[in-house]
Formats: sequence, C-alpha cells, structure tokens
Amino acid sequence: MAGRNARTDGLTTADYRTLAELRYLLRRFAAFSEAAARRAGLTSQQHQALLAIKGFPGRERLAVGELAERLQLRHHSAVGLVDRLAARGLLVRRLDRGDRRRVMVELTARSQALLATLTRVHREELRRLAPLLRALLRRLAQQAPRTRLRSDRGGSR
Repeated sequence: MAGRNARTDGLTTADYRTLAELRYLLRRFAAFSEAAARRAGLTSQQHQALLAIKGFPGRERLAVGELAERLQLRHHSAVGLVDRLAARGLLVRRLDRGDRRRVMVELTARSQALLATLTRVHREELRRLAPLLRALLRRLAQQAPRTRLRSDRGGSR
C-alpha cells in the first residue's frame, strides 16, 4: 500500500519530497548563480574562486592549495584557474613572506568591484528563496526522528 506516509526502510514519502524540494531549490539557486556569473563575463568556477578568496575567514589572501581545498579541486586545476584569472587582471600572485615556496593569490580592485555586483544580486535571490528554504527546514526538523544519540544520553560508556 503506497499511502501518503508509506514507510520504506524507515523513510516516508514526506522524507523523499522534502529532499527533492531541497535539491530543487539548491539547483534553482545554482542555475541563477551560473547565469549571473555568465552575464558578468565569468564562469561559475571563476566566480566561486573570487568569492572563496574574498570570503575566506580571517584574511583575503589565500595560498593556491587553500583555494583548491575551498573549491574541491586538485591543485593543478586550481593553478590553471588562477592562471586564467590572473591573465584577465582579476587576481594577483605574491610569494608568501613567511614561506617563499607558497604562492598567495588576492583579488584586484577590478575583481572586487565585479564580485560586489555579483554578491548583491545573489543576496537578493537568496532573500527571495529564504521563505521557501525556511519552510523546508522547518518541515525537515519536524520530520526528524526523535531518537537521541548514545553520546547525548550522558554518563560514561
């Protein structure tokens, strides 16, 4: 019987619908972001790289390896991305003062202006999606099993 909340291995139809809706909203935002980057003359990956540098906690300069980690790329792929951004005047490379083997990258004034424009439009899109995301997260919290983890029970093992 495939009822409204039919269970399959502990999952309900509502669980699947919630996950499907989340994936849809994430993809909708990703498509918006890709189109906005394209209109600004960037690839989505280039936009993500600029944002990763500007938004890095504690500083606005990254080693290429750190950028690779933030973008989940292999080091050589990050080097190619940095090469393309530097060739367009959007990044500057500098040797790390503390470790001259490390190359640090930072944004130029031109890329900062471009990124500010993109960030404004992304912030507005997120504001439009916020009510849908909040409702989805509330629904997800209500669907969560009410079981406690062993470590939450207190006491020793």
